[in-house]
Amino acid sequence: MEKNNLANFPRPVHHRIPNFKGAAQAAENLPSLREFKNALIVKVNPDKPQEKVRLLVLEARKTLLVPTPRLRKGLFNKIVPPPGAAKEIIRVCSTAQGVKDFSVPVQLDAKVHIDLVVVGSVAVSKNGWRIGKGEGFADLEYAMMVSMGSIDEKTVVVTTVHDCQLLDIPEELMDNHDLIVDYILTPTQVITTDCKRSKPQGIIWSKVDLEMMQKNSNPQILLLQRKARGQGCRSEG
Repeated sequence: MEKNNLANFPRPVHHRIPNFKGAAQAAENLPSLREFKNALIVKVNPDKPQEKVRLLVLEARKTLLVPTPRLRKGLFNKIVPPPGAAKEIIRVCSTAQGVKDFSVPVQLDAKVHIDLVVVGSVAVSKNGWRIGKGEGFADLEYAMMVSMGSIDEKTVVVTTVHDCQLLDIPEELMDNHDLIVDYILTPTQVITTDCKRSKPQGIIWSKVDLEMMQKNSNPQILLLQRKARGQGCRSEG
């Protein structure tokens, strides 16, 4: 991607979700999905290449949830544009600055059911296997939402990527905590993965390393961990 100049700022693309050229075109495939049309609440990652996705969610007057970066201050925020906001303000709400300025936190005990999840990827296979930045936060976000009862097996997961990010991913690289996707949207195509692997069923605490816990000290993660200990901690999937 770097060699062929297929990414926009920020560069280089290493250790981040690439802001690929054509990200807006890939996002524009989202409204064609029946699952998007029917969704009321949509969770979208905060990265630059999914900015157009966030805008489409807001323009469709759906509820937009965005995870807090690296899960430091909670699980996600609800983006709340001002009443009667003009089109330009709606656009600002979809940006990183807008996420900071027009959001309210969603608490762990909130009764929220998410209908659609959109994530970024570093690479993804046509059968729905996904590789992220390698830090595990997207997988942990999903597992936390399962533990909260905010999502279930019927919740559809979508990723937007450049066509060059479509790769054959060996099955041995996949683990039981890895998030898989149902749809892949690129600037040129919509792929239905029909993935047969199960999505994460909750937090596998043995996979949440000490460094991750120390970096964010997220009270919501700690609360879930205490609850898990009280119910019998799930150590393996």
